[in-house]
Amino acid sequence: MAKDKKKEYIYIVQASLEPSKCKIGKTNDLERRLKEYNNMTGKSKENIYQYLFTCEVKDMAQVENAVKEKFAALREEKSKEIYFYNTPLFQHYANFIKLHKLYVREIFIKTEDKKEMVKIVKKTTPSLEERGISRKEILQKAQKINNDEFYTRYEDVEKELTMYNKRIWKNKVVFCNCDDAVDDNEKNTSAFSLYFIKNFNELGLKKLICTHYSGVVDLFNQGAKGYIFTKDGFNEFKEHPEGYTGSFDHPLSLKILNKETDIVCTNPPFSRAADYWDLTINSGKNFLIISNITNPITPAFIPYFKNNKVWAGYNEVDWFLTPKKELTRAAGHWYTNFSIKDRPKYRNLKIIPLKEIPEKYKKYDDSKILVVDNNYIPNDYKKPFAVSARPILNGLLEKGYKIIQDTQYFPYENGKKCFGRALVQKIQ
Repeated sequence: MAKDKKKEYIYIVQASLEPSKCKIGKTNDLERRLKEYNNMTGKSKENIYQYLFTCEVKDMAQVENAVKEKFAALREEKSKEIYFYNTPLFQHYANFIKLHKLYVREIFIKTEDKKEMVKIVKKTTPSLEERGISRKEILQKAQKINNDEFYTRYEDVEKELTMYNKRIWKNKVVFCNCDDAVDDNEKNTSAFSLYFIKNFNELGLKKLICTHYSGVVDLFNQGAKGYIFTKDGFNEFKEHPEGYTGSFDHPLSLKILNKETDIVCTNPPFSRAADYWDLTINSGKNFLIISNITNPITPAFIPYFKNNKVWAGYNEVDWFLTPKKELTRAAGHWYTNFSIKDRPKYRNLKIIPLKEIPEKYKKYDDSKILVVDNNYIPNDYKKPFAVSARPILNGLLEKGYKIIQDTQYFPYENGKKCFGRALVQKIQ
């Protein structure tokens, strides 16, 4: 008698120290596959793999190929097995798999640390409410961040920059001007500097200039320095003015910005972001920079979005490094003035007639201004209405809407001041 056919599975797996990416694959043995991930040679013992999603399917090869085709733009250029990860993207992956005609059922594999056994339980993902926090609290916390001791991880730089056509870098001078140290040891090199050094020839760069700030906190312990990279190698600044700190607003740094630079790419200090944005945007240079996720609804930055001088990049940045090289959460996002077409986050916008928006996500404040939430946008409403930062980060201003005032708008409900927003209107 023939043996029963083995069941087939599709899974999404993620390493604990790599929260910005995941892997999607197929297997006929979920327990064995997870053990293989966690027994890889050269992997840190702290970097534990866990399943984010597992399900049974009728033909795992066919479903996996469908996933690869559907999400080709969200896979890393060099390692096609790695997919970019954030909560909305994960939902897209899982929903696509669940809707596939060969999908059978969802299961959840959990490893028990002591016995190293696996058991199948119903998958449950705690909501923000279940965790005792709200999106409002997250954004309010993000607005209060005043800590410049955040350093960007290499994987977050790579994740964003690989989303752009390589032609934008061809024969360009790139300036990394915010604490972007360079060292023989990769651990003591800024993620921005390291990315461009590693990909210098592939991107076709003309020159890379990096400066390192020597302030109260010197993560890389190198002092104020500058570096120039060309196709022939690199040189450290041999001479610079006495007292040069490497700061982005030092006269020498400004001279490099205005006279030599084509593209600026870095993570400016959060507490000085307003100054940095002003200098960079007014320089007329192209840029790819990280800043606070609430900038689209923050007074110092709203005019830039209103006047179409900046817009959101592709990705959020949720994790940074402290001076002790430990992971810390901070609500960041990429911003740019490079054109973005068909951004994946467009699909998060729910642009529908006003009457179709659920009542729980629309209301009028004391001034009779419409306030909408949860990415709902009325497509037949001609008056101004208030939105959070999220729709703007998802590309609302590229979909026929505009910000109509330079200041932050605060709705009042029954006399109580609510969380600040941006006032937008459909372009007639």
